[in-house]
Parts: sequence; structure tokens; C-alpha cells
Amino acid sequence: MSEIEVELTAVPDDCDAAGSVSHAAFLRLFERARWEQLRRGPGVDVFERQGLWPAVRRSVLEFHAPVRPGETLRFSQHLTHLGRTSFTLRQNARRVADGNAAASAEFLFVCLDRQGQPQPVPEDVGRFFSARASSEPVDRVTVNGVSLAIETRGSGPAVVFIHGFPLDRSIWRHPLDTLTGFRRIALDLRGMGQSDAPDLGYSMAMYADDLAALIDALGEDRVVLCGLSMGGYVAFEFLRRHRARVRGLILMDTRAEADSAEGRKARDLLVTRVREQGAIAAAEAMLPRFFTAGVPPEIIQSIREMILRTPVPGIVGALTAMRDRPDSSPLLSTLVGVPTLVVVGEEDVITPPAISRAMATTIPEARFVEIPGAGHLPIVEQPVPTTRAILKFLQSLR
Repeated sequence: MSEIEVELTAVPDDCDAAGSVSHAAFLRLFERARWEQLRRGPGVDVFERQGLWPAVRRSVLEFHAPVRPGETLRFSQHLTHLGRTSFTLRQNARRVADGNAAASAEFLFVCLDRQGQPQPVPEDVGRFFSARASSEPVDRVTVNGVSLAIETRGSGPAVVFIHGFPLDRSIWRHPLDTLTGFRRIALDLRGMGQSDAPDLGYSMAMYADDLAALIDALGEDRVVLCGLSMGGYVAFEFLRRHRARVRGLILMDTRAEADSAEGRKARDLLVTRVREQGAIAAAEAMLPRFFTAGVPPEIIQSIREMILRTPVPGIVGALTAMRDRPDSSPLLSTLVGVPTLVVVGEEDVITPPAISRAMATTIPEARFVEIPGAGHLPIVEQPVPTTRAILKFLQSLR
């Protein structure tokens, strides 16, 4: 992630009739900050050298505090998504005087040639704006026309970790680091994390087929699936479409039922808010329901930042895919011969333990584990006991 910050001072011409920097002026300031950062990096002609131009396809602005003439703003720019022909920049503007956030914006760019046709993003741009400053062993695999970001660790029987909404593979950090004796595979679903986020229709079938193609690409035949929340929905769809490839199943803080009419309406309302406000709308909707009351603030902040990095097309796509997912309840009683572990946080308010317990009762010979002191994300809030439960189940499969 580029650490270059740019400072710009507001002038009277930037302000509206009320004396604050206007919406149009903020667009100009964000653009100036982007080009200044490029000037200090690969050069402002980084696109022109290859006969390209970065065209804005979508922009979302959010205002946090007024800015008056003479006030200096510090701009930071971070790449949240890097696709083949497109990339998404998130920009933040803070008042230098008090450090308070003034505005934030997210811009989706498509690289076009002189004929207006999409072309690959210049390598210099990708190198300069790395999607995440990290030493994580990230790889990329292209399946079904999208590039997925993945991490693989170790060797042995394969376990595939599928994150929830609107998160990414990094929630599985503890089991990735500690489950020795197994090949641990964690991916960013299309539209999430560092994977491509095409602005196309999303569905559970699409996620499941991406997963099957990824498993093929990694040379695995049968795997254990571990899905949290929305990841559980993907696992159910994978079972419908590719059951012979499932060696075992871990369902974490998820449910089998389809959305109710009220739930579908709530998804649609959040889609509208995300399209208008950006990823911040998803963060505001989900964070208050994720954790127990005593969770450390740094955990909440890390998940908040994770959500804010999620591209808007990916958030909208996941919401519609969840809204339209089929009812998996009839599937549960048919899972004979699929060893299953059901895990839930003791204080989960999104999928309460009673739902998970009933699901475990319906699945033949399923095991049930409740994690004390955890809400909807036990692998984040209580990683040690949650990973221990996963390990015990995996060892039983041997």
C-alpha cells in the first residue's frame, strides 16, 4: 500500500454558498491528489505511455465534516481492488489542523485505449498501488474469467476456508497459521478482498463453481469445506453441485433457510444504501451485530477496515446472491456420509445458537460446538477455542 500522502489547501473558489468546500470541489481535490501521488511514483504519464486512459466508471463520496477556505487537507490513496482492466481506489481526506476525517471517496476506474476498449491495467500502476501492505503468501488463480486471491499453507488433506459477508480470507488467519498437517486454502470470493470484482450478476451457483474450478486448479480432488455465515451458503450450493468432492463439512455461524420476505426487503434496502454511500453503509449495518459487548476495539476496527476495502460491486453482488439463494433445509437430512461439524458463537445474534443446534440435529451424526464469549465471528473473537474445535474435527476424519 502506498504511503505517499498529499496535502492540499482549500481556497474560496472551492466553496459553496454556505462557505464549505462543495461536492464538485471535493471531486477536483481528490483528482488532484491522485495525480500528485502518481507524479511522485511512476509518473503522471504512466497511462499515456501505453496509449491508455483511466476512465471513472463509478464514484461514491461521503462527507464527514465541513472544510472552510484556508484549511489544509491531507489525502491518502489506497488500492482496494486490482482487476485485469479495472481498479478501485479509496481516498480519504483529513483536516491537518485536528486530524478529523473530512471526506472519503471510492472510485472505480477502467483502463481504456484510444478506441474506448478496455485494456489491462499498466503493471507500473499495480506495483505502485499494491492492494495490501503485507508479507502474506498471496497467490492468484484465474477461474471462470475472474482472478481470485488465495493463500495456501502446508500439505496434507485439503481444507478450504470460505469467509462471510462482507469480509475476506484474512479472518482465517489463526487456523491458516496453526493447523499443521493439513493443506490450508483460503480464498477471497469474487467481489471481495483482493479478488476481481466484476460489475455483473452474482449468485451462490457462481461462487460454488468458482470454488470447484479453484480446487481443480490446485490439483485437489476431495476437500473439507469450512464456511462461515455466507460461506456456509456457498458450501450448501457446492454440495448441491459438487457433492462428490466434499470429504467433510464445517458450518460456522450460518443457517440453511432462505431469506424471509422481510429479510429479502432488508437486503434490497442495504443494496440501495451501498450504491448511494459506498462500503461504509455495509460496515454500519454489520458491525453492531458481529461481536459481543466485550470485544477489544482493535478487533472491531480491523473488521471495519476490512469491510471498507470491499469493492461496491462485490458487496451488492453478495447481497443479491444471498437474497436469492435457495432454501437448503431439505438438503440437511440427506448429508449421510458427509462428516459435519456445526460451530456457533454463544452470543451470536445473527444466527443464534438455537438455529445452529437445530441444524446439527437434522444433519445425520453431525457434531455441535458452541464457542463461549463469541458472537457471529468466533474465529476472530475467540480464535484459539474455535481453531481447536476445527482441529479436533479434522483429526477425526483421519
